[in-house]
Amino acid sequence: MLYREAGQFKASYAADQAIFPIAQDRIFVLLFLVAAFVIPPAFATTYWFNAILLPLLIYSMAALGLNILVGYCGQISLGTGAFMAVGAYSAYKLTTVFFPDLGLLFIFLMAGGIAALVGVLFGLPSLRIKGFYLAVATLAAQFFLQWLFNKVPWFSNFHSSGTLESPPRSIFGRIAEPGGTLEFLSFLNPMVSSPSASPANKYVFALALVAGMALVAKNLVRGRVGRQWMAIRDMDIAAQLIGIRPLHTKLSAFATSSFYCGVAGAMMLFLYLNSAETAAFSITESFNVLFMVIIGGLGSIVGSFLGAGFIVLMPILLVNALPAVGIEIDVATRRHIELMLFGGLMIFFLIVEPHGFARLWQIAKEKLRLWPFPH
Repeated sequence: MLYREAGQFKASYAADQAIFPIAQDRIFVLLFLVAAFVIPPAFATTYWFNAILLPLLIYSMAALGLNILVGYCGQISLGTGAFMAVGAYSAYKLTTVFFPDLGLLFIFLMAGGIAALVGVLFGLPSLRIKGFYLAVATLAAQFFLQWLFNKVPWFSNFHSSGTLESPPRSIFGRIAEPGGTLEFLSFLNPMVSSPSASPANKYVFALALVAGMALVAKNLVRGRVGRQWMAIRDMDIAAQLIGIRPLHTKLSAFATSSFYCGVAGAMMLFLYLNSAETAAFSITESFNVLFMVIIGGLGSIVGSFLGAGFIVLMPILLVNALPAVGIEIDVATRRHIELMLFGGLMIFFLIVEPHGFARLWQIAKEKLRLWPFPH
């Protein structure tokens, strides 16, 4: 009974299906969210928002999407950067041409929907090919979409340099006119897409969006759809024999993954970069997000956040570590040392725990729960 209360065994099916079956988990998540919404807007500087917090949230969203496809459905993808570009370009066209008065929240969701459609299109080969060959197919999507956005000036509104510049937009739509009847409600609809917009407003909007979509992803993977994804991942032939449709299941994974990546790309353009070209969504971004998923833990929602935190924070720590110990070197050499240390740390962590940081987090929670109840 003590072990059951400690969370090592589930007493019922309802407990097994609960999104946070342990009371400590619910309390921890609630306190963490409250702290995340309150502390940074009150105390963080512009550097923290622009260099750490916003990139962390955006890459967490992209890692969530890729983890659904790779970790839960077992389909290899190297085209994450391309689907992020689809989201960014779609959001840009929607705000500048089709829906100039629509709120940014709805723009992001529509851009994610367009990215989902593109993901389904490039996911069609997954019925016939898998593994390395599927990775090559998604890599082709990366290069094709990047070439398309570069060569067709319509996507950038025929801008001479092909640069996307995010127009000023609020969360829910047109901003109240100064002195108008709705001006007193303007704090509920802040400006979030503009170089002059408050970094705290951008952060709170991004945090709410990521938290909400992480909750949706958590419910997806623990329900019927998620169990179908995992059945295809573990053995697709056996899954087909028990009535799971491989094409429908794989395409749903591609659509969901691309939706998250498309929203992440729109967030990167409107909330972080404010001005970008296709190079901002290159193959390097695809590999970065893949590394986040592998290091954080395949098939883990928490692992997506842990992997994104590692990839975003580790280079910053390495850059500041050398001057902190009194070693002054030129910028180019520091960059090379940073890449060497970064690669070495990645290999070290994968050797120590190949299942990623999510497994280490799980072990730590089990130790803490069992500590009052020794064997």
